[in-house]
Parts: sequence; structure tokens; C-alpha cells
Amino acid sequence: MSGFRVAITVMATSALMNLSACGVGGFGVTDLRKDIFRAGLSVDATATLARLTASEPESANITQKAQALLIFPHIIKGGYGIGLATGNGVWREDGKKQSYYRSTAASYGFQGGVTSFGYVMAFMDQASIDYVQNSNGWEVGVGPSVMVADFGFMNKLSTTTVRKGIVVFFVDRVGFFAGSGIEGTKINPL
Repeated sequence: MSGFRVAITVMATSALMNLSACGVGGFGVTDLRKDIFRAGLSVDATATLARLTASEPESANITQKAQALLIFPHIIKGGYGIGLATGNGVWREDGKKQSYYRSTAASYGFQGGVTSFGYVMAFMDQASIDYVQNSNGWEVGVGPSVMVADFGFMNKLSTTTVRKGIVVFFVDRVGFFAGSGIEGTKINPL
């Protein structure tokens, strides 16, 4: 995110918090807060997609050919025995933001640690898009086929090998979490 955008976001958030603290709640502040949140999320999503294609150039072929993208810039996951993960994302079709989603996951078993990451879901066909948009919430692993692209798999990916379903790219993995995965993640509209 550029320094100018960071400064504007910080100033707007600061002003919003001051208005909220003064009890000015009936003058559209809630809508303003939502707009600031969504604007920041959209900027983060654009930056996440740019980092993905810069770090994994092969991913650009898939993301550019995808019919829609669901971009989650920041997912925080942590736990010991029981793991929880959450974050917000932006749905884009034709390069334009369309709507906003939340990703949540709970898991149990042999796992532990704390990590943060982002992920980009590339929807390759209209049937996958229709399934998600016609569902009031969706669980990864139920419905359209989902393929996680890893480093060894990246150079084999192409739009001729992947024409249907959803391809998931992880971005900016930081920290350690034994037992991480995406299956079972719930994705709901905000």
C-alpha cells in the first residue's frame, strides 16, 4: 500500500473513531465506517494479487483467465489442539469489486501454532461462480472442486489443464501452524 493511501486511511479511521467517541452515531457514521473498511479491504486485495503474481509468475496465467476471483488478503489462524482462523475478502468479476466475504474455519486434532496468510481463489467456470453466489454461505470441499496450487504444481498449471472448478493460491505465509489446510473453511457474504 502506498504511503499516501496509508496516511489517508489512518486519518480517516482516526477521524471516524473521534466522531464515534463523541457519540455522533446517527449521522451516517456507521455507513462511513463500513465504506472505509471496504475501501481498505479492496486496496489490500489488489496488493495481495500483485504480490501473488510477482512471487509466482505462473499464477498470473490462471488469475487472468479466471472468470472471478475471491481474494482474502489477511487470514489469522491460531490454536493448540483446537484451531481457529478468520479473515475478510473481496469478490471480483471482470476486474471490479462486486461484494465482500468472510472466511472462517475451526479445526481440532494434532495442530498448534500461530500463522497469518492470504489466499486467492480463482473461479475458472460459471458453474462454480453460480454455486457460490446462489448459496448463502459455502464450505470449501462441498460443491465445486477445489485445487490448491503449491510450488511444485505451479509450473504444471495452465489454462488448458485447469478449465473448471476453483484454484487456490496461498500468499504471504508468516509464522508456523502444524496441520494447516483450507478444506472445511466456511465462506459467507458480509
